[in-house]
Amino acid sequence: MKVRPVFPGASVSSQISDIWLETRVAAESLADFVSGARLRLGVTGLSRAGKTVFITSLVHHLTRALVAGRKAHLPVFRALTEGRILSAHLDPQPDFNVPRFAYEEHLEALTSGEERHWPQSTRRISELRVSIEFNSKAWSLRHLGQAHARLDIDIVDYPGEWLLDLPLLGKTYAQWSHETLEAASAAARAPIAANWRGATAAADPKGRYSEQTAQKLARLFTEYLRLAKTERFALSTLPPGRFLMPGDLEGSPALTFAPLPVAEGEELPYRSLGREMERRYEAYKTHVVKPFFRDHFARLDRQIVLVDALTALNSGPAAVRDLENALTDVLNAFRTGRSNLITQMFRPKIDRILFAATKADHLHHTSHDRLEAILRHLTSRAIARAEGVGAEIDVIAMAAVRATREAMVRHEGEKLAAIVGTPIEGERIGDDVFDGIAEGAIFPGELPEDPKLVFRGDALALDEEEAEYRFLKFRPPVAKIAKDQEALPLPHIRLDRAMEFLFGDKLA
Repeated sequence: MKVRPVFPGASVSSQISDIWLETRVAAESLADFVSGARLRLGVTGLSRAGKTVFITSLVHHLTRALVAGRKAHLPVFRALTEGRILSAHLDPQPDFNVPRFAYEEHLEALTSGEERHWPQSTRRISELRVSIEFNSKAWSLRHLGQAHARLDIDIVDYPGEWLLDLPLLGKTYAQWSHETLEAASAAARAPIAANWRGATAAADPKGRYSEQTAQKLARLFTEYLRLAKTERFALSTLPPGRFLMPGDLEGSPALTFAPLPVAEGEELPYRSLGREMERRYEAYKTHVVKPFFRDHFARLDRQIVLVDALTALNSGPAAVRDLENALTDVLNAFRTGRSNLITQMFRPKIDRILFAATKADHLHHTSHDRLEAILRHLTSRAIARAEGVGAEIDVIAMAAVRATREAMVRHEGEKLAAIVGTPIEGERIGDDVFDGIAEGAIFPGELPEDPKLVFRGDALALDEEEAEYRFLKFRPPVAKIAKDQEALPLPHIRLDRAMEFLFGDKLA
């Protein structure tokens, strides 16, 4: 009997390990199933996509919805507008070995009056449980006098960069090296990869291993990844993800490797540089990637992927195409398909995925449908595959916290649709620099009707004059205070539509 690898491209020596991994996943999934009405919701996105703000706003709206008034704030969220939600509150999370999402700290950052600011970005996995008490519409429950029900939503927050590591499980060191070196030679990346590529060209994979050489190559490789990730370039496809978020693994051999030009199946001498780099790459997959897959990712039921498309548009067509490739890799990593009793018990599948283009408040509402069209085009290849196995997928333009409002302004005798907000200190338009206090009325421009137009060209926009689009950053809005002296939920754009898609059916 042949053993089929769990991950395509896995070597025979790793197949037993992969089968054990799948057995662990099945056992943990069964434990989740028997614990009761529960939904594990994954929240991810690449850097600066707004994961922390989304979770904070989502939880704040749920737990304060009855105080805030349901119809005015979340009109699309049916269970609330129908008056069936009785309460929503935070409960202790189920996983004791996962850091708690710092909800209270992040909410304080968003609502602290003149000191308000955007909270720190996600740099590690975290978790939070929201428990919702509601009246079910199910005839069977009402007939038995058990209309009162409860749903525990376990929100799992993790960096999208970690998700891009999952394809490494099916790649050898030689395959990954070839792909990474080839990508770095492209026009958009070559200038920022020059120092690392130069050092790599001077290194001999078959030469004697030197820790000094290994550390130098890893440091230059990491610098290239870090520079590519900045807003100036906004590139997305940059595994290994932990190189930029090392945590307690910083300085460990599992994070001290880099690609080298080695051929597939090439025999590398004992104690050579190439062989040691390969050994560390395999250790990264074993000690970093597989535990994330086993303990967290493989147990998800629903998923939202937040996408900062506007930053990619700021940086030019090359960044947009790179984002398209990253989103395809992200969706290909998901276990998608229709869930049934067996899969829920032993091998959960993600049956609903929402792609959300964030920061829709940086545009006038007349461009929201165009932003959605761009995101749908970016994800079209991957969506076709996921829908083919029964997964339900939607795409929206959203702002979990709306930092601007809309207004019509007159400029040189012409009326323009503008957005009004408080730009973050240091933001600029031409020679005008904002101080973080004064409001500004800004005409953000219009996105093209044809989403394919944002892919035209090859270069990155390296300065403001070269950029076809330029979107400013705004401070959070001032929170309104309720009679109980607690902050009311902040305004949003389509957060209720996201809630309805992700878990509205579980509250029916």
